[in-house]
Amino acid sequence: MNASLVLCQWNERDWVKRYRTGLSIHSHTLHSKESLDFIYAAARHSGLLRYVIQQGEIRYKCHYGKSLDLKRGWWTPPLAPLDAYRLEAGALMAMDLNPIVSITDHDDIEAPMSIGAVEPGLQVPISVEWTVPFGKTFFHFGVHNLPVGQARLWMARLAAFTAEPTLLELRGIFEELDATPGVLVIFNHPLWDEKGVGQDLHRSYALEVLGQYGEHIHALELNGLRPWVENQQVIRLAKDWGKPTISGGDRHTLEPNALVNLSDAATFGEFVDEVRAGSNTVLVTSQYRQSHASRIFHNMLDVFRRYDNHGLGWRTWADRVFYRLDDGRVVSLAQSFGEKPPVSVHLFASFMQFAANPTVAVAIKTAFGRDERVVL
Repeated sequence: MNASLVLCQWNERDWVKRYRTGLSIHSHTLHSKESLDFIYAAARHSGLLRYVIQQGEIRYKCHYGKSLDLKRGWWTPPLAPLDAYRLEAGALMAMDLNPIVSITDHDDIEAPMSIGAVEPGLQVPISVEWTVPFGKTFFHFGVHNLPVGQARLWMARLAAFTAEPTLLELRGIFEELDATPGVLVIFNHPLWDEKGVGQDLHRSYALEVLGQYGEHIHALELNGLRPWVENQQVIRLAKDWGKPTISGGDRHTLEPNALVNLSDAATFGEFVDEVRAGSNTVLVTSQYRQSHASRIFHNMLDVFRRYDNHGLGWRTWADRVFYRLDDGRVVSLAQSFGEKPPVSVHLFASFMQFAANPTVAVAIKTAFGRDERVVL
């Protein structure tokens, strides 16, 4: 049975009366490693930024005697685990919903494990966003509610597959996760060509994954940071394969998840049972209607903000950006370059910090144009 329902907050005045629980799933904390490739991706759409990076790379090589490769770097989201939980739970409670939050860092379960240790009374499943290399691309799967006593063993197995993938092991993992009561396996943003292999090729791989392992995948994700036209395609894909859709906000910074799930479940385990049975309700919140480009830009602003109360003391953006040196050592940008970071990164970050000024930010938001058009 596929009984998926998608509601829009601005169209449904009495939706909250029908549900008692809101579920925010798929969000990130400072335990996630995020690629710096987004700077190069942004440059593809900006002649000015492309020029700045090219000039910065030239100056960097002249100064340091080696080429700058941002692909060897990454950044971490700003929020500590408990801060991330409170942000998401607070947004759900503001909608008069009982909150359940499932945090999914990239290939890491330390956030939910630490919350469980510090606040054992909170309902926080042990979950992860698992990276699955496949052909020339890769996919992300939300693996939610791992058994507490086996969570670290499962994480080690998932990480080992990511490092050395084999199709035989992939089938074994999917089969065993599916056979484990209470575990939920979600195909996150299945049509997002994050690797850049080409949309048609990426989609063909996604179809191959569904063809080979679909019986063990419980739902397809509508993603809060992807444009609606892509989410519409996922809705159609889910219908074609008889799967329910499920929301994944994919929060990385300070904006709460823009897509959440609604349920009468009292526990995450009960919610899993509903989804496995093919039933789920997704709520598209009003914030999702804002221009997609504007929302992405303002999330990038949050990357470069100063956080004086950062959970690990990484206050500036340079403290939260890491680079792997030629000798294999990993250092923060602040440690590696001190007062002289790579010119291209410095100029880009300076622009983002300028854009974070409230007056400038409003002007930029207006410049992004029309809001996201959500059609069901």
